[in-house]
Amino acid sequence: MKSVEIYTSPLCGYCHAAKRLLKQKGVAFSEIDVWAEPGRKPEMIQRANGSRTVPQIFIGETHVGGCDELYALESGGKLDALLAAS
Repeated sequence: MKSVEIYTSPLCGYCHAAKRLLKQKGVAFSEIDVWAEPGRKPEMIQRANGSRTVPQIFIGETHVGGCDELYALESGGKLDALLAAS
């Protein structure tokens, strides 16, 4: 399974929803809290091609986007394949 990184903020409902889906699927992820580590936000913006909002989710080297995009992958049956691809 590919590594998953998610940039978050503790007050973000979409962040909580994205993490909840990943946990329900048994997916381990690394969380980068841009509120606790504000120096990481420029890194997130650069990796996410200019997106400034959280969450920003990465599966391996693939930038998934935010919570809506993660749920769209799940509802389209594509999330498991993306997680498993090597």
